[in-house]
Amino acid sequence: MKSLSLHQLYKACVLKDLPFKTTKQLEPLAEIVGQNRAQEAVRFALAMPHGGYNVYAVGRNGLGKRTMMLRYLEHHVDTDQQSHDWCYVANFEEPRIPKLLQLPAGKGTQLKQDMEKLMSRLVKVIPQTFDSDSFLERSEQLKNEYGKKQEDELEKVAAQARRKKVSLTVTTPGGYRLVAMNGEEPHTAESFQALTDEQRDKFEDAINKLEKKLRQALRKLADWEQEYADKQQALNQETLESISGHQIDELIEKYKDLPDVVAYFEAVRADLVENLEIFLDDNEEQAAIAYASLDKKMPRRYLVNVLVHQKTNEVPMVVEDNPTYHNLFGYVENVTYKGTVFTDFSLIRPGSLHRANGGYLLMDAIKVLEQPFVWDGLKRALRSKSIQINSLERELTLSGTISIEPESVPLDVKIVLFGDRETWMLLQEYDSEFAELFRVTADFENEMYRSDDSQLLYAKFIASLVSEKKLLHCSNKAVARVIEHSARMAEHQDRLSLHAADIANLLRESDFWARQAGARLIQDLHVERALESAKYRSSRIRDQFYDSIRDGTTLVTTSGKCVGQVNALSVLSTGGFEFGLSNRVTATCYYGDGAVMDIERDVKLGGNLHSKGVMILSSWLASHFAVNDPMHLSASLTFEQNYGEVDGDSASLAELCALISSLSGIPVRQDLAITGSVNQFGEVQPIGGVNEKVEGFFTTCQLKGGLSGTQGVIVPTTNVQNLMLDSEVVKAVRGGQFAVYAVARVEEAITLLLGKPAGKADDKGRYPKQSVFGIIQQRLEKMREHERQEHARDDHKDPSIH
Repeated sequence: MKSLSLHQLYKACVLKDLPFKTTKQLEPLAEIVGQNRAQEAVRFALAMPHGGYNVYAVGRNGLGKRTMMLRYLEHHVDTDQQSHDWCYVANFEEPRIPKLLQLPAGKGTQLKQDMEKLMSRLVKVIPQTFDSDSFLERSEQLKNEYGKKQEDELEKVAAQARRKKVSLTVTTPGGYRLVAMNGEEPHTAESFQALTDEQRDKFEDAINKLEKKLRQALRKLADWEQEYADKQQALNQETLESISGHQIDELIEKYKDLPDVVAYFEAVRADLVENLEIFLDDNEEQAAIAYASLDKKMPRRYLVNVLVHQKTNEVPMVVEDNPTYHNLFGYVENVTYKGTVFTDFSLIRPGSLHRANGGYLLMDAIKVLEQPFVWDGLKRALRSKSIQINSLERELTLSGTISIEPESVPLDVKIVLFGDRETWMLLQEYDSEFAELFRVTADFENEMYRSDDSQLLYAKFIASLVSEKKLLHCSNKAVARVIEHSARMAEHQDRLSLHAADIANLLRESDFWARQAGARLIQDLHVERALESAKYRSSRIRDQFYDSIRDGTTLVTTSGKCVGQVNALSVLSTGGFEFGLSNRVTATCYYGDGAVMDIERDVKLGGNLHSKGVMILSSWLASHFAVNDPMHLSASLTFEQNYGEVDGDSASLAELCALISSLSGIPVRQDLAITGSVNQFGEVQPIGGVNEKVEGFFTTCQLKGGLSGTQGVIVPTTNVQNLMLDSEVVKAVRGGQFAVYAVARVEEAITLLLGKPAGKADDKGRYPKQSVFGIIQQRLEKMREHERQEHARDDHKDPSIH
């Protein structure tokens, strides 16, 4: 059998397919490279005006889902969309439910500044005006006027009383006494008692009549009191209107297109009159609370709390890295003043849902699900299309602290969740609302097809990473080397890995080595250096294994021949770094019922897939050598020097070859290693990690006395397309010191390993005598014949059996 040619071992990127000298000549990609399916899903979700079309982006970490999504949104967002500012203002009628104002982008801060300007003027002007001589004069005049009317009215009653010899005395405000007089002095109890009955009755009658008149007079006084208060209020209003009226009118004119804002200004106008004392008293509490809440010193009643402020009319895009309940839905802060916990509408703080309103909110699905109450709150907000600021403390505890309930904010947002497939499937399975709210799945590819066009596209993707990360530009040779490494990462000659994080890291490290060397461009040797450096940093455990091969602790043979012993290949992973190792698989035969004992399974070191592989090769053996008669040879199989769990069926071909060698007694070449899985029909199936396995045996051969020229690895034919071997292996193959063979059937592998043809059965099911299968067939027939003779002898000795 011929070994594989060089071009089958490594698919190089030809420079003529890259029509540029450096990445400087390339236009960086604005699109998402190789993610047409995901891109279409996102485009559809963004264009859909209805609710529920939120996006769940599925793909493993490091594919650059977030970067791609942000880049796509920046270039494809509909900028005609109107974004808004949202403000909370005091609700003068119902202080516990602050009012929400919606304004065009940029107007919220303007409104806040306009109100601050108005208030800072009023804080100065109101005390001055209400302390001025003209106002005090008019106020005094009103007071005197009503005071005079009251005095006159009371004097009338007092005069009538005097005529009846009764004194009217005014005590505390609203307190009056009518006392019978004895000349100049009031009657004492004794002197009143000394009067005749007629005189006493006369006094009592007079006092009763006077009391009636006094009550009428007091009613008039109360009406006048109210009239005075109304006139004083009208005077205040008139005075206030003269100071603030024209300014409020100007503001109403300025915001006339916004009815809610106009209504708010009218409410402020009315409320100012009611709350003049705020401006007239020097209120230290206001100042203390303003200081504690980092606000300006001004009447808090008239603050404008700009919840969300958009500088321009651009569609908001918010990435929330820490989606806690408060960070997402906003919260109400508290201020403690003299031991009292205080809050008001100006202490409402926004969450990222508020900031993303009218645009897009991007979050990590697992982080959202990890935070208590967030997932339910998010679904509630999306269903109701509104953001309600609820205090989480109130939901969790029974504390009765006074809180406010702001008007809910209308919500119009598209949410993009990033997550892996497992999380997505769990949500589909266990959350019935998930499919309704996240109707679009953007499924990100791990790989893209490799063609001349896609290689150029990939070069542009590299150019965009270079410009984005501010790295040195790459030469076309460096780009070619990155493309080759990408194919190696994808484990396929005709695929390219889309794992953007790995490619970005490789470029960063190549940039480091290029700068260290004082180069102006990243060259292929810098990329090579970066790859070597990364491999060296991660390979401590691999080198320990190799040391055990070198010093003979791990028993491996790479020359000569041996019966029932095959070099199988495995892959070990140590936290992102994978390497191949040679494992000795051995088989022994003994008289029995044809069963194959899998030692790994019996001692519970074999995984399910490994056990399945052994069962399949057992059935293959039975179908070849025990169709009509039982097999009188049993066998046992094991991985030598394996002290951990082994799983996967990629050693089943090696195990089968070891069994065939043991059954036939023909020795196996030890200078060849083999990997592959086998099915019941003897076809060789593909396996994973083929590059690492070939390189692992290549290094083993180097460690065990160097390359002899006959050594090599047998791989499944279906794995040839996955070969992107290390340059050192390719170089050895070119020099004829190492070989890689591809097999499609068990028979081909046996021929290579045992050095004899496997043999093909004729019409009667007989294999050629000198073939491997023929030798096994003859051995089994001899055993069956021997078995029959033994039975016949036993029957002859004991006729009673019949």
